[in-house]
Amino acid sequence: MNNRNRGKNTGDDILFGSEKQISKLKLAVQDMQYLLTRGYAEKAASDLVGNRYRLKTRQVQALRGASASDGQIQNRKQKEQHISDLKGETVYLDGFNVLILLESLLSEAFVFKGVDGCFRDLSGVHGTYKRVNQTQRAIELVAAFFQKAEVHKLIWIFDQPVSNSGRIKQLILDFAIENQLNWDVELQFSPDKFLAESSGIIISSDAWILDHCKVWFNLIGYLIKEENLSVNLIQCYDE
Repeated sequence: MNNRNRGKNTGDDILFGSEKQISKLKLAVQDMQYLLTRGYAEKAASDLVGNRYRLKTRQVQALRGASASDGQIQNRKQKEQHISDLKGETVYLDGFNVLILLESLLSEAFVFKGVDGCFRDLSGVHGTYKRVNQTQRAIELVAAFFQKAEVHKLIWIFDQPVSNSGRIKQLILDFAIENQLNWDVELQFSPDKFLAESSGIIISSDAWILDHCKVWFNLIGYLIKEENLSVNLIQCYDE
């Protein structure tokens, strides 16, 4: 697995680095929320809003990640757990979702806080996962959470079809053994479906999983605050 960063793309500073662009994104998220609440499909809504504000492809990607309908926001908030709810519990973690987001955050890429309070980035797995310089630190942050929250067991769930999923599984298992952590790692062919149907507490920022799971915990929000992480954060709405 190659060592590299998962930082900003060329041009991201132009798309997200000025107050003018952030203000435009906030207005776009407001419009997107309005349309989604009234039953517009996500693609149709993002096309409409993207055209109105003349957004570039990565800005539309950020818009879609940051947006949700009023009903989705309410549903997700009702199911969100507090750190105290995790003590003694088994927790399922959306492996690539969490790991790549933490790697991006630690690489000083832009991270977006959406209307549901979740944090998302613009990276992703495109068939292959490649370890980066920040992978080890990301795993260590999850370990710090695991110990502070006094979670009974943490189960990482990764996409089996993704190349190198077996390697990251072994890396995490080795780390757990070395640090005496009650962790397990599973490779699933349909991880989103598996997590959504689980009766346990879920850690993910994937919108579909959050809409369909029983209960979830906002790990990234917790780590940013608890570990005082430096973040290139873009708040996509006015609180």
